[in-house]
Amino acid sequence: MMFPGAVDIREFDTVIPLPERLRKSTRSDWADLHLAGAELDAFLEGPVFDADGNLFLVDIPFGRILLLSKEGDWSVVTEYDGWPNGMKLVNERTFLVADNRLGLVEIQRDSGKMSVVSSGFEGKPFHGLNDLTISSGGEIYFTDQGRSGLQDPYGRLFRLASKGELQLLMSGIPSPNGLVLSADEKTLLLAVTRANAIWRLPLAADGSISKAGNFIQLSGGVGPDGLARPRGTDGLVVAQPGLGVWQFGANGLPHVFWQRNGFDYPTNLAEHPAQRGCFYVTESKKAAVLRLTIEPSGAHGSVRKA
Repeated sequence: MMFPGAVDIREFDTVIPLPERLRKSTRSDWADLHLAGAELDAFLEGPVFDADGNLFLVDIPFGRILLLSKEGDWSVVTEYDGWPNGMKLVNERTFLVADNRLGLVEIQRDSGKMSVVSSGFEGKPFHGLNDLTISSGGEIYFTDQGRSGLQDPYGRLFRLASKGELQLLMSGIPSPNGLVLSADEKTLLLAVTRANAIWRLPLAADGSISKAGNFIQLSGGVGPDGLARPRGTDGLVVAQPGLGVWQFGANGLPHVFWQRNGFDYPTNLAEHPAQRGCFYVTESKKAAVLRLTIEPSGAHGSVRKA
C-alpha cells in the first residue's frame, strides 16, 4: 500500500526513435524563436491514436504530421507552412490542430488540405496556440501560450462552443500548456508550465470558470507540459520536460514516476485505444516515442528504483 509521498520509480519500457530518413537537421524559424536558434532534426509533440491503433504525431518546426503505424512503420502524412503543436482527431479523417503560428486549424488526413478554424480573438491574432482538448459535446478548449511566463503572464485559455462561439475563459496565465477534462467534464485541469503547476478549473454550466486553484505544485525540470487522464479514472498523467512522467491519483498525490537515462524531455502522451493503461510519450528533443504502462488501481507497490 502506498503512503502519502511515496513514489514508485520506474523506467520507460520502450524507445521508438524517428528514423534517420525522416530527420531534417536544419535551422527553423520556430527554433530561432523558441530554442535560441538550435538546429533540430525534428521536435515531436501532439500524439493521438486513431481507433485502429495507428499513432499520429506533429513535428513542430517543420510543419509535419507523422504516422507511426500499428505495424511500426514511420511515414509523413502531410507537410504544411505552420507550427503544429497540440492535436486531436475530431473524426477518423480530420485532425484538429493547435498551431503555434496559424491558430486553430483542421487538416484532412487523406488529402492534407488545411483550413483555419480560428486565427484570433476580437480582431487580434492569437499569441501562439499550444494544446487542446475536446468535450463529449464537441466543445473545444485550447491554450494560447505564446512566450508568456512569470515575467509577463499574458497566456490565455479559450473555449470554442459546438455552435461556433469563441469564449475567453481565463487570462493572465504564465504559460498555459496541456489540458484535460475530468471524467464528469465538470473540471478542467491545466498545466501551467512557468508556474510549474497543475491548476484545477471548475466549469459552470455555461463553460465559465469559478474558484480556480492550484491542484498540484511540481518542482524541477522545465514545468508540466502534456496531460492525460487514464480511461475510466480521475487520475492524471503528467509529462514534465527535463525530468520524466508522473502518475497522480485523483487526490493529486504522486504514485509513479517514469524516467530513462538520455531521454529526459517528454512533452505529451496518449493512451493506446486497445491497451488500457498503455501510454505512448513524445520525447521531443530526441525525436522518439517512449512507452509506459500504468497498473490497475491499487496495484502500486512500495518505493523502488528502476
